[in-house]
Formats: sequence, C-alpha cells, structure tokens
Amino acid sequence: MRPSRIQAVSAIPTLFLLLALPAAAMAPAGPEERTAQSSAKETGACPPGSNPANAPATAAGKDAAPRLVQTGDATPPPPQKDEAPLTEREKEMMALIKSLQERVAKLEAAQAAAGTPLASSTGAAAPEAAPQAPTRQPAPLTEQKSVTLEAEVRKGDVSVEPTAGPERKKFGSYTPNFGFKVADTEYGDMNISIISYVRYLNQLGLDETYTDAFGNTKNVQQRQDIQLNKVQIKFLGWILSPQFRYYLYAWTSNASMGQSAQVILGGNLNYTFNKYITLSGGLNALPGTRSVEGNFPFWLSEDSRLIADEFFRPSYTMGFWAKGQITDHLRYHAMLGDNLSILGVSSAQLNYRLNTFAGALVWTPCADDYGVAFGDFENHENLVVRLGAHFSRSDEDRQSQPNTESIENTQLRLSDGSIIFTPGLFGEGINITEATYKMTAFDGGLKYRGFSLDGEYFLRWIGNFRGPNTEGLPGLFDHGCQLQTSMMVIPKSLQLYAGASTIFGQYGDPWDVRTGVNWFPWKNKIFRWNTEALYLHKSPVGYSSVPFALGGTGLVFHSNCELNF
Repeated sequence: MRPSRIQAVSAIPTLFLLLALPAAAMAPAGPEERTAQSSAKETGACPPGSNPANAPATAAGKDAAPRLVQTGDATPPPPQKDEAPLTEREKEMMALIKSLQERVAKLEAAQAAAGTPLASSTGAAAPEAAPQAPTRQPAPLTEQKSVTLEAEVRKGDVSVEPTAGPERKKFGSYTPNFGFKVADTEYGDMNISIISYVRYLNQLGLDETYTDAFGNTKNVQQRQDIQLNKVQIKFLGWILSPQFRYYLYAWTSNASMGQSAQVILGGNLNYTFNKYITLSGGLNALPGTRSVEGNFPFWLSEDSRLIADEFFRPSYTMGFWAKGQITDHLRYHAMLGDNLSILGVSSAQLNYRLNTFAGALVWTPCADDYGVAFGDFENHENLVVRLGAHFSRSDEDRQSQPNTESIENTQLRLSDGSIIFTPGLFGEGINITEATYKMTAFDGGLKYRGFSLDGEYFLRWIGNFRGPNTEGLPGLFDHGCQLQTSMMVIPKSLQLYAGASTIFGQYGDPWDVRTGVNWFPWKNKIFRWNTEALYLHKSPVGYSSVPFALGGTGLVFHSNCELNF
C-alpha cells in the first residue's frame, strides 16, 4: 500500500481517539507545561501532550522516510513526489475524515464552554475541589456519537466494526389460536389471527356416475386440482371492558368461487358475566354435533369431516346463544337461530318463526383439561375423558329464490343424497315445501399419552311435511355412527390416524373409511402437513370445499399444508 493510502486508513482510529480527549487537554497550558514546551523547542523533542506530527524535523529526520499520520492530524501530509496521485475515492475519504475531525473539535469546544468536565484520558490529575456527593457522570462523547460516526464512515464505504447499539424493540405479542396482539390500550385490545391451507385434491379414482334410490343415473364430479382452499382472517379482542369481547372475520371458500357464499364477512359479539354465563350474538355454528362446538380447525383431517357427521349435522346461522359452566366438569352451550344454514341465504328467504334451536352438554370428569381438539397432541400423562350430548330442531323450507326453482337449503337430504325439497321426488305432484328436522347426537372420547379414541352416534327425524299432496307422507328416520383414533408416533411431530363412518338410512347405507398422517415440523400446531386417503361408498354429501363428492364411490387422495396462528 502506498504511504498516502496508509495515511488515509490509519487516520480512522484518530477519530475515536479524538472523541476521548479530555477537556483538560484542550485548556491553556500551565506554567510547568509552558516550560516543558520551551525546552522541547530547543531540543527538537515533543512536549507532553503535543502532536508529534507537528514537531520540527531533526537533522536525522530530514533524510528519514516520511512518517505515518499520528493522532490529531487535521490534514494529512501531502503525498510524496514519487507516488501516484490519490484516487477520487481516497480524496473523498480524506475530505470526510477532515469534516469529522472538525465536527468533533466543535463538539468538544461546546462541551468545555458549558463547564461540563470530562474524564482525562491521559491520567493527569484534575484540580482539587470540595468533596461532593457522588453523581452520575455524563456519557463520554465516544458513546454519544458512536452510532452517528459509524453511519458517516459507512457512507464513505469504509469497513468498520459495527457498534453495539440498543436491542431492537419488539412490538406486540403472540398467543396460540388468538394470533398476534397489534393493539393494547385502556379502551381495548386487538389480535389478528389467520387460518389458511393449500390443498392438492385427486378424485379421479371415483366412479363417473351413480344411481340414486329412485333409479336415476347421475354424473359424479371428478376433480384434480390445487387450491388455496380457505382463508380466514380473524380480528378478536375486547372493547370498553375485558368482559365485552368481539370476534369478527373474513372467510373465503376459494374452491367455491362464483357461488353466493364464496366470501363471508361474519362474526359475533360476546359479554361474559362470570364463568357460568356468556351471552353472544351474531353468526355461529349450531352446536348439534361435536364438530360444530367451535373446535375447527383442530380435527384429525384437514377441514374434512367423516360423511356421517357431514350428513347429520346442522351448520352456521345467525342467532343468540349462551354458554358456560354448570359445575367444574359440566358445561353447556345453547343457541337460538334463524335456520339450519344461513350461508348463501338472504334474510328475505327466511321464515318468520325463529324456532331453530341447538344445545349441548359436555361432561369432562377428569381433573386434567380434556381440551377442544381431536387427538392427543398435548400428550396427557393421565387419562382424560369426555362425554357429550347434543340436540337440534328446526322448521325448514325450500328457501328458493323468487320466481325460480333453485333450492338453496341443502342440509336436508335422503341417505342417497337427494334433497327432500326436490319437486316430484316422492311421486308425481308431491312437492315438499316445509319440514321439521330433529336430531340427537351422543359422543365420547378419551386421550392418554398421545393416543386418542373418539366416537359419535347420530339419530335424525324429518317429518311434519307441508306442501302439495304431502298428506299421509310418512316421516323419515336415519341413524349412523363414526369412530376415529389417532396416535402421536413421534411426540409433537408425527401423528397417524384412521376413521370410519356409516349411515343406516331408508334410501341407502353409505359409508366411508380413511387414514392419514399429520406432520408438525415446528413441534406446534401453527403449521402442519396433512396427507389423507379415503374410500367412499355412495357418499350422500359432497361439495367443492370438501374432498368427497356427492354420489361418489371410490378412492380419493388429498394433501394439505395448513397455517394456523
């Protein structure tokens, strides 16, 4: 390296040494110092505290190689005649160093004028003063200006060691299933939580057609596609009082694009009086089976029920509900709603009776908490058990649009998949326009050290038919059951599961079996990869957002990546 470049680089430590110079070193020299300086002039030596670079050259020094720049140089010596001129970058660095030295000098002068003493870096004794109480000394200039100096030097593209600064401040907090807290004030707080998953679905193993109980041959929808199947963005927290809570969300079923219920903006408001009662109003699931108690998405399969549960259960509607503890181990949930399923149905299509009701009682006799999820991801060390009972009833009608024959109430089907409101389904001229639905479900489950077993039995009655020529039409009774089991093969990481269900109906006995695996790579439920294979036999249910198809018989495969925070 040429001497001039060494001068430029070696001047960088000068900046930091200047920052540490005491104010005492900048004060006028005392009598003893002036004597030393006078003696130094005669001998050619440097007086104490002076800049060696400004000392007069000795005879020997005239023939010596040029010295490198030492501390305190405001301007580096000019380059020697035998070296190449400075590059533009080196000139910029020189100018930057000079500018920084001038700024430091001004800052020290201002500090001295304010009368604030600085600790001496030379170790010279400060003038004696009267004893004072210990006070905290101001931070040295090196600490005050370190970040600024580092930024300025980096502008000149000089590599320096990073200066330790304060730790980056983090904002908000995270609570599993409640998401990230983005506001926390005396008037309320807000959390944002998101559930979404990507699904690969292959239904090409299904038969192309099926024949219903009335001898009609129909096509089976076969799909193979990749979908961002669902996105749910939730905003939840409290407002005005921690007892007054809100839960609002945007919910999309992207596989149903173009349909009326593809995007839902919903939610509910809740007020908790005590552990015995919370009153709520808004959009919610009727608690008619275990899977609609509010435990989505904590199922073994990714957003997919067994077909018996899908066939019997009620769905989402608007209404009021209450829930709470009866005892420490017995809780209740009861809801009064508009109908069995309000998704895609306008208020103008609803009847005026307001007689849709669903209720649940859940008993968990063990001391440990059973939790809401299917499966034992939590690895309960002690056996935990739950028993549940559910009841639902509703007066339902076609809910068709004015001047059309379209049927939007798809909750009431025969066991072959036929919608009971289909004109002429039970004979020429027989058209059911209204019916009464009643359903009871009983469930039980246990968990122990990563193993789980869950079962449920369903009983459904549909009767009290109204409409043209429906007099004397007998009521319908269907029942069915399901069973699911799982095991955490690797705790917190790998889960295997299997399930089966069947329906015993007046118009067919469909069934399904499935097996799958869940992988939790981060050992939590924020992300999981679910892969499942299921076999269907004459499925009575099916729509675009679930892996099974209406009337399907055959093999279905799907794989899903779920994000839930």
